Parts: sequence; C-alpha cells; structure tokens
Amino acid sequence: MKKIPLIKPYITEEVKAKVCEVLDSGYLTEGPVTKEFEDRVKDYVGCQYALAVSNCTVGLEMGLRAMGIGPGDEVIVPDYTYPATADVVQIVGAQIVIVDIDPETGLIDYEALEQAITSYTKAVVPVSLFGNPLDYDRLNRIKEKYGIFILEDAACSLGARYNRVCVGNLADISVFSLHPRKFITTGEGGVITTNNAHWAEWMDSYKHFGMGNHDSRVGSQFERIGTNYKLSNIQAAVGLVQMRYVEKLLARRAEIAERYYGLLKNVPGVSFLRVTSKGSHSWQSCCIFIENRNQTITKLKEKGIEVQIGTYALHMHPAFAPSDYCQIRGDMSGSRYAFEHCLALPLYHDLKATDQEYIVERLLETIS
Repeated sequence: MKKIPLIKPYITEEVKAKVCEVLDSGYLTEGPVTKEFEDRVKDYVGCQYALAVSNCTVGLEMGLRAMGIGPGDEVIVPDYTYPATADVVQIVGAQIVIVDIDPETGLIDYEALEQAITSYTKAVVPVSLFGNPLDYDRLNRIKEKYGIFILEDAACSLGARYNRVCVGNLADISVFSLHPRKFITTGEGGVITTNNAHWAEWMDSYKHFGMGNHDSRVGSQFERIGTNYKLSNIQAAVGLVQMRYVEKLLARRAEIAERYYGLLKNVPGVSFLRVTSKGSHSWQSCCIFIENRNQTITKLKEKGIEVQIGTYALHMHPAFAPSDYCQIRGDMSGSRYAFEHCLALPLYHDLKATDQEYIVERLLETIS
C-alpha cells in the first residue's frame, strides 16, 4: 500500500554534512553557528533583531515578559489555535481572554478582538494561522487606538508576506516555530524577531540566565533573573542550511498548494480558507473544509495517507474553561466550525503530482 506522510523535513546531504561539521568541532551548545542562523533569519525577514530559542512557546513567553506583562493584565488570543498561544499568558501570570475567529480566513475576528479590549488589556497574540498573514493594517489601527502591544504567534509563517513585507517585520514581536512540521526546522526550536532594541537586549539576557554581555565570561554580570532557552549549534546547523533554500522551498510549497486548489476547486462540499488581502501565504499547511472530517481522517489513514486536523478550539478543553485566569468572549461559532471541518493535506517539498492525484482520488471516494 502506498504510504504518504503529512510532512517530510528537508534533510539533505548538505544538512547532514553541516551537522557533522558541528559535531567534529566539539562546540555543541549555542555558539557561532546559532549566531549565523540568527543573522540569516534577520536578513531574510528584514528586521533588526532575531533571537533563536529552544522552541516557539518559550519565545512567546519571553515576548510577554519583555513587554512587562504579568498579573493584573489581560491578553487577548484567538480560540482556534494550538494551546501554546494561550498557555504562555497564564504562565506569566496574566489573564487569558479568548475571542472567536473569522471562519473564512481562520484568523482572529478583528471586531471580536476590539470588543474584548478593556482598560486591563495590554496585548493581543494573534496567530498567522497555517502561514496565512494577518491584516496588519487593521491590527495596527487597533493597536494605536487602544495602546496595546501585538505579539504575533507566527509559528507557521516564516516566508509569508503582507504587502510585500515579510511576516516577522510587521508586529511588535513575532515568534516562529522550527518544529519538524515546519518547512524550516531545527527539530525543536523557535526564532523571535523584533525591531525594539530594549526588548531584544532583555530577551537575549533572559535566555542566557539573565547574564549581560554573555559573549564573554570575563567581566560578565547577571543583571536579572533569567533561564536557559538557548538553541544549540547542532540544531542551528540544520536550519542554517535550510535557510539557503527558503525561497525555493516556498515556491515549491505554493506550487503544490495551487495544484490541490486546481484538483478540488469545483468539488461540492469542499472549501478553502481565504488568503488575507494583500497577503502572500507561506503554505506551511494546506487545509480544506469538509463534512465528516473525523471519518475522512480515519478512512484516508487506512489508505496510507496521513492527514490531520487543522488545530484546536481552545474553549472546548477543560484547561480553558472560564476561571480566574481565563475568560471566553463570544459563542465561538467560527472556531467550532473550523475545528470540526478543517483537514490538513500532505504537503512537503518532494510530494509528486501523481501522489497528489492519488490523495484527491481517495479523498473524493471518502467524501462521496
């Protein structure tokens, strides 16, 4: 039986050689290769600062802490997202405020966001979901009107653009994931980007145990309480090589997504998320909406095709029930619909056209 995975990381002989080079050097923890990787991401995104960290979740936590957010503050997050987006709010001691999404885009409902803002609101953590960029013009109008920060969960959005500007250079702070489901991966890891020098300096110190001038142990002082959120040279070596081919990989993902659209655009009962106006999708995931989604997942996996749900509706989980640390604002109808109908299709750099046709044929058999 044919086996088609959901994702395959881009691991070439060049990647393996770079990892072996690091292993042979004996310098395995964070060091010059990590710094080179940070610089490569910074130059690609066009921002002033990029910090590699051990994963996207701690990157979001660091962003909130750098902004001074903690007990007594409220932070608004969309309901349709991975739990990490909201977890970090409670981790820093602030109150989670959950709002609905626009089911046509999967992105935060901007009207619901604005209605949820109170005098205690300090930030919003919108998600550029699946690689679909946010409407930053609208977000910035809300930011300026209410004086709040934008900490973007850009886990899936490296390479996405809005009005030709890279995601990662549009919010106050953005955080990318380097998890193996991402097309640029370091196994586990994340990258924080910002143009705020004070926040960048604070976060760089915080992830190095609170040390100032951590590039040299001589004369260094521990200026604040911190922790260890570093990314090793070994991990960075994988991402560094992959970043050399980021545009090639993005173009290939767009080609595959376009083929899916062509094969499915006229199929009754199948719909797609709308790409943000002025936006360029990174196609981290290519998702469709269908009826009987769970049954379809089971049947496709029986045929050797790995598919997956899009992500989670937070309000449906006990961790995010209304409490002293979590508020639910609205009926979450958009999020619930997305959760129950969204299906992520296989997408990776060497997925063949014949494999896509096989996937669609089996999908149509299932939904018919």
